[in-house]
Formats: sequence, structure tokens, C-alpha cells
Amino acid sequence: MKEEWTYKSFEECLLKAAMAKQVQTSDYNSGSQYPIISQEDKMISGYCDDASLLYHIDTPIVIFGDHTRVLKYVDFDFVVGADGVKILIPKDFLKAKYLFYYLRWYNVPSLGYSRHYKLLKEITLPIPPLSVQQSIVSELDMLSGLIAKHEEQLKAYDELAQSIFYDMFGDPVENEKGWEVKKLGEVCELKAGKAIKADELSNENIYPCFGGNGIRGFINRYSHEGEYPIIGRQGALCGNVNFAKGKFYATEHAVVVSPLCEMNAMWLFYSLIQLDLGQYAHGVAQPGLSVKDLEPINMLLPPLPLQTLFAEKIEAIERQKERIRQSMAEVKTLFDSRMDYYFNSDTPLL
Repeated sequence: MKEEWTYKSFEECLLKAAMAKQVQTSDYNSGSQYPIISQEDKMISGYCDDASLLYHIDTPIVIFGDHTRVLKYVDFDFVVGADGVKILIPKDFLKAKYLFYYLRWYNVPSLGYSRHYKLLKEITLPIPPLSVQQSIVSELDMLSGLIAKHEEQLKAYDELAQSIFYDMFGDPVENEKGWEVKKLGEVCELKAGKAIKADELSNENIYPCFGGNGIRGFINRYSHEGEYPIIGRQGALCGNVNFAKGKFYATEHAVVVSPLCEMNAMWLFYSLIQLDLGQYAHGVAQPGLSVKDLEPINMLLPPLPLQTLFAEKIEAIERQKERIRQSMAEVKTLFDSRMDYYFNSDTPLL
């Protein structure tokens, strides 16, 4: 127990939220005035102009996604988007941002697409004096801001890489520079990986295992070695392209792309990203891509020296990005450590 801190059940800390009118998903972006807050990851899901739907707040609140467990700190009036949005209004002894960080630290366990608010009801909240809450929030805001700055830097480098590609090669669909064009299946072997058993995956294993949405986990054997683009052919991110380097394993939900002619692997990776491969997927409930869907896609084939020059520029960018990732990882470790220091009831404050 921390000195001068009190402990209250979760619902003891909240005011009853007024019933909110909801805008249906089909009506998102039916205007531009009022931001829509839903339970999805994006902070703002869209906008609408219907003032009768506006949810007014007098003080900041926390949004909890009942199905998704997504947390949002909101300090502006908004429109509630579709189902699953839980509005948490703290009483005057509890700052909303403190509650937001505490719930981030608590990390409500997943029940799949079930409802999760019932798990919040089981929480006992540690509540320090308001001045201490503000001090904690200020420190965590500072660390969170550093993480966000690093994320912006990584995004800027990604945009730079895209810009370099377009400067050197032009639009891969329009081909305004008149490069030779070949079918993807003519210049590359496209081969789906092989199935694995779920119990083969463990973070203690060595080799990354690629599935439909990227790295699925780690496994103690590998199917490929070298540098290859990998296309996710099934899953939520169907059509996404990842880059594998070294020894790795590919499941049946991933397609390994192997050049059949002289071609730079990094250039090929960026070329595939530009092609928006998700548009070739079929199926609605579970979109999928087959090798036959991918083989007829047109590919530019600029000279190898130009591909190599592009790859050298990208490698320089990747070195900068790796430094940023390392710095960001250190800040995230500190952020998690400080949250544990403040919110773990077994950790005494010094």
C-alpha cells in the first residue's frame, strides 16, 4: 500500500454516462464537422454533420472498446460510432489521463470478440492525491511524446523511401518512364509456404515464421535462407508485403517471391509495395490471394544498376531507422517500467 493512496473499485470511480446516440458505420464520413469516436484503433473514425448526435463532455473522459479493448483519451465533444463504445467519466478525485494510463498498464486480457467491460468491473484502482496523479501523468506524457516523435521519424523515413522510388522509377502502373514490362510470374517464382502446427511457435525459438499478416511468431526450423519479399495471401492484411532476411519459415498463408532473373531483392520488395496487391484479393468474409492471382500482374523491369543504386539508398535509410527503433525501444522499456513503478500495488514509492 502506498502512503496517502486510496483504493476503490472500478465503478466507484465513475459517474454514470448519459445514453449516447450512435452513428452507423455506413454513415461515417457523411460530413466534416463532428469527429466520430469508435472502438477501432484509429483515434477518429470519420466525421458527420448531424449536431443531434453530438456527445458533449465537460471534462476529459476515457473511451474503452468493449470488443476491442482499445483505449482513447478524449478531451473534445464527439459522435459515438456504432456499437461497443464504453464512455468512462471519472469522478472528481480521479484524472481521466491517469485512468487512461492505468488501464494501459493493466492490459485487460482478451476474450476474443466477446465483451470486456465485465473485466474492468473486477479492477481495484489505486488512487493517489490529485497532485500526485498530475505528476505521474506529466512524466508518462513526456515518455509517450518521445515514443510518438520516434514513430513520426520512422514514418518520415518511410515516406522518403517511397519518394525516392517514384523519383527514380516513376509510377509502376503508369510507367511514364517507359521501362520494360513483364508479368510477375515471368520474372519471379511465386511459392506458398507450408503449414505448421500452432504449438511449434514460441518466442524462445530462433527463426521468424511468416504468415498472412507478417511475422506470426518464431520456430526452430527454417524453409528459406536469403533476402526475399513475402506476400501475405490470407488474413486481415491480405496483400501486404514483408521483407525477409536470413533464415526464416513461410507458412501456407505467405507467398515467397524469388527472382528468376537478375534483380535486386530490396528493389523488388519496394516495387511490390507500390502495386497495392490487396486489390487482387477475392472473397469478402476472408479475402485471399492465390499464386495464380499474382502471376499475371505487370511488373516494371528497369536496369539492374539502377535497382542496385536504389537499394543502396534504402539501406542508408534503414540504418537510420534502426537507430531510431533502438532508441524507441529504450524509451518504451522505461515507459513500461515507470507505469509498473506507479501502478503495481506491491511496488513502494521511494
